[in-house]
Amino acid sequence: MNKLLNKKALEIKLDKRSKYLRQLIVQSLIGGGRGHMGSAMSLVEILRVLYDEFIKFDPKKPKNENRDRLILSKGHGCLALYAILADKKFIKSADLDIASKFESILGGHPESLKVPGVEVSTGALGHGFPVGVGMAVAAKLKKQNHNIYVVIGDGESDEGSIWEAALSASKHELNNLKVMIDYNKIQSYDFVDKVLNLEPLKKKWESFGFEVSEINGHDVKNLKANLKKNLKSKSGKPSVTICHTIKGKGFYFAENNPHWHHKNSFSDEEIEELNNCLK
Repeated sequence: MNKLLNKKALEIKLDKRSKYLRQLIVQSLIGGGRGHMGSAMSLVEILRVLYDEFIKFDPKKPKNENRDRLILSKGHGCLALYAILADKKFIKSADLDIASKFESILGGHPESLKVPGVEVSTGALGHGFPVGVGMAVAAKLKKQNHNIYVVIGDGESDEGSIWEAALSASKHELNNLKVMIDYNKIQSYDFVDKVLNLEPLKKKWESFGFEVSEINGHDVKNLKANLKKNLKSKSGKPSVTICHTIKGKGFYFAENNPHWHHKNSFSDEEIEELNNCLK
């Protein structure tokens, strides 16, 4: 299953909207001169589908009590989130031009006190998901109907706090909690199966009491169908979707290349290639 989904994720072509969102990420990379490029590109379709189709939000009222919450627990992938927030008018497109610079509100990790639409400041891995569990419990206690969406990374899944939170989510039957795993198979500068192998990942989450599905994380149609199914589920369980993705997706030189996990600078040739890939 993993090999087949990885193959499909690598082969799938990007449509106009996916390329546009990647252009916004490249805008941030070039403007700031650095950033977690690979980690952002694997996230695009996950965030795109969530914000285009499912998450209830109002950019003019980012703290509306009835909004759905999205927590990017793998905070280093924030350039993808910034692209979405700019696209949805939470922030200005011009903000992307100075991302990661001293004077910018857009740091190398997202900060909730600075950036409209960012629910939780994340960066220290393993922290965003437990906060999401707490938010889901609070919504249940208050009898509120919004959902909590949490995007976690595969490298982040090494953290014990992820699994402690998962136990708690199952115990409290948090069917308002929707977890998406960006399973791009690379953590920092090496491959996940060489650092700490997560497999069998699906069985692990099932054993923790979650409703689990596995999909191609770059297939917009399947992402939509899977999330619709999760929202209609009557199981009473929290859900997790294991999204098989490609780190650096859309850029042939960065795909599945740990060297592009993070870049501190870009040569003129690299900038040219980043732009050429999206034509």
